[in-house]
Amino acid sequence: MEDVKPLDTSHPIVFDNIDLVPQTYNDEKPLCSETFMKQSSLYGNLEYHCEICKKTLSSEHEVFTHKRMHETKRLFHCEICERSFVSNGTLTRHKRTHTGEKPFLCETCGKYFISNSNLARHKRVHTGEKPYHCDICGTSFSDKSNLIVHKRQHTGEKPYHCEICGKSFITNDHLVTHKRIHTGEKPFHCDVCGKSFAQNFCFILHKRSHTGEKPYRCDICGKSFSHSSHLVVHERRHTGEKPFHCDICGKSFSNSSHVTIHKRSHTGEKPFRCDICGKSCVTDSDLTKHKKIHTGGNPYQCGICGEYFDTNCDLKMHKQVHTRERTFRCDICGKSFSKNSRLVVHKRSHTEEEPFRCDICGKSFITNSDLTKHERNCSETC
Repeated sequence: MEDVKPLDTSHPIVFDNIDLVPQTYNDEKPLCSETFMKQSSLYGNLEYHCEICKKTLSSEHEVFTHKRMHETKRLFHCEICERSFVSNGTLTRHKRTHTGEKPFLCETCGKYFISNSNLARHKRVHTGEKPYHCDICGTSFSDKSNLIVHKRQHTGEKPYHCEICGKSFITNDHLVTHKRIHTGEKPFHCDVCGKSFAQNFCFILHKRSHTGEKPYRCDICGKSFSHSSHLVVHERRHTGEKPFHCDICGKSFSNSSHVTIHKRSHTGEKPFRCDICGKSCVTDSDLTKHKKIHTGGNPYQCGICGEYFDTNCDLKMHKQVHTRERTFRCDICGKSFSKNSRLVVHKRSHTEEEPFRCDICGKSFITNSDLTKHERNCSETC
């Protein structure tokens, strides 16, 4: 018997052939001559790519299911946003994005989800399970779709293209959101104030401005935030971490948006233009301040005393002077406060805690605002 050499798996196996998977109805021609290219990853895990929409799939079953999206008539229509779907089950799940219905409950934390598959993915947050691994950098993910999107950061692949401006995107969701810039569509409506949004993400954040919900809390100082990214940026005040660097001068920042604004000092860019006098400003907040020259001052007025304020947030804080509502009480000295964050700061006068540290000179402060004032004047010699 001849000696059989073992298969060399040290190199990726690429299938050059293309599997044609046409589907016909009765005697009709295929509704789309769709093809799927089958290719192995470094570890032999097959991936399938739709030649029409460029979607990445991981099995022949997913190929077959995905084909229906292109070939099957979409007979089920959403009467709210007019999107169409190939099955009534998909339409039912979609409608929950409008109604807010979340029938699937996590028994561990009590959070609800739109679909059972979303609940299954969420449960991995509690178990720590991350079964999907990037064969390039080793990063692990709890959800396969996140791994697929992550890999595009390595390959530079942006398979979703805007047919209006030609811009490309890593995910279809990003493309759908981008297209609303061209159409002006804002499908997410606040039933409290009537304001509309192009992104559900922005809509959710906005609703918290009405409810006052701030579910993300800093373990160090107790301050709460309406969004997790705000907490991440805030925590860098405590750690001194500045992971974002200017590639022109090397200066570092704790927030990526601060780098963007800083770079304009090098480029001279002023993208925010006053529609009254034509003056351009570096930031949106600078433009808002400038427009007060034309409008004649602060736009937010207290209905009780008539005083004007720069922002709606300042107005809300001021109104507490009239209501005298002080629901947060210090259990050490008995003093009461209108906001929990003020109580947290007050308690530091008892504990002498100073959680905000200057990463230049090492001096610590009770509040973030005190640190900010200090940093404006601090140098390496202070």
